[in-house]
Amino acid sequence: MSGEAGPRATEEFATLLRELKDRSGLSYGTLAKRLHTSTSTLHRYCNGTAVPNDYAPVERLARVCRATPPELVELHRRWILADAARGAKAEERIAEVGEAGEAAEAGEAGDVPEAADVPAGPAADEPEPTSARAADTAEPVVVRLPPAPPASPGGPPRRRRTALIAAVAVAAVVGATVLVAQHPWSGDDGRDQQAVGATATTGPGPRTATSPPASASGTADPAPSTSAPGAPRTKPAAPPAGTPTRTGRSDTGTGTPITVGVRPYVYEDACSQHFLVDKEPAQMGPPASEQDAPRWAAAYAAVSSDEQRVALTVQGTGADTVVLEALHVRVTAKDAPLAWNDYSMGSGCGGGVDTKSFDIDLDRGSPVVAAKGGQRDFPYKVSESDPEVFYINAHTAAHDVRWDLSLDWSSGDRHGTVRIDNDGTAFRTSADVGRPGYDYPPGYTDWIPR
Repeated sequence: MSGEAGPRATEEFATLLRELKDRSGLSYGTLAKRLHTSTSTLHRYCNGTAVPNDYAPVERLARVCRATPPELVELHRRWILADAARGAKAEERIAEVGEAGEAAEAGEAGDVPEAADVPAGPAADEPEPTSARAADTAEPVVVRLPPAPPASPGGPPRRRRTALIAAVAVAAVVGATVLVAQHPWSGDDGRDQQAVGATATTGPGPRTATSPPASASGTADPAPSTSAPGAPRTKPAAPPAGTPTRTGRSDTGTGTPITVGVRPYVYEDACSQHFLVDKEPAQMGPPASEQDAPRWAAAYAAVSSDEQRVALTVQGTGADTVVLEALHVRVTAKDAPLAWNDYSMGSGCGGGVDTKSFDIDLDRGSPVVAAKGGQRDFPYKVSESDPEVFYINAHTAAHDVRWDLSLDWSSGDRHGTVRIDNDGTAFRTSADVGRPGYDYPPGYTDWIPR
């Protein structure tokens, strides 16, 4: 993204946030309390000095401000572009640091101070600690630099300063490595936590009828409850809180001109998401927000109950226009509904926002992706500067269904199909026929029968 396009994308994102905030009539303090964040953070988002690492808080802010469905889609699009601009700026900064290091290496030997006493790891005769031990015993990195030699008359002081900056940069990299060893979930960029499970096939020339590509999705069953009968139960803690899950991005294949971001659990409102879990209420921690839903579902081997709302963000990788020709659903397995307990992620909510989306009836013999709520059907066009966001509502009232999606695309004389799933496994949605239901009302510390 060009130098001018980056700031412009960030400003356009911040402008729409400010418009929604001003129209709501709510103060920054009131919004901060409702969103459980700080007033200064909201200020930075709305004046363009910061872009959220994750889209979830942006969407929550927009919904509190009563954004319309078209505004929600446009806000998501602008966040994608602003986030991409931030990534490009970071790459430019890395390149600048690299140039500073090269300049330091090219300096005169007499002008470059040598770094000393920089711990580089265990001694050769000492056993290397395990990763767990390293996390517990890692010590702060200490860098001691000898005083710079006095400048000779007419000498070039700038080289010494450049060398010093390069030495400090090296120390920062070593320190960051130690911190990662200590905190494997540290940092605020969760790109690797929710990678898009997608495979792609491409080919030049005219299209010919071919069978769908083999799915990369797995069908592993969730682990059953292992509690011993009669054993005393203790209230478990919530799943460990790591880096907030953000919209995943992954190159969908060599030569494929699009990327697909997947959010597998989108809350239409705070109470729309239900999960089936093979555990009793005493074994369950508190419910999860949309931001933490993937990690919560994985921790409890949870399955979406009755319906599953998935968001797809499709963006081109270059300036060329890519035509998204069709979106298909494939059922990989269909069984009887799960006989598990139903847990609601919210309580006492009203109706959700009726966003434009696509519907999948998983109980049909041959399910299809059907446009609903005024959404026009495929084809669509995308490019690097013009992404699209699609909301998929899959539902079942009589089965336990594993399913995935495939997206057909074309660009010039090239065409292909991208397989879309939940981070390498099939999406899974089960009916909750006659299952006990539990809520976690505000102010409570336990699940109660619905």
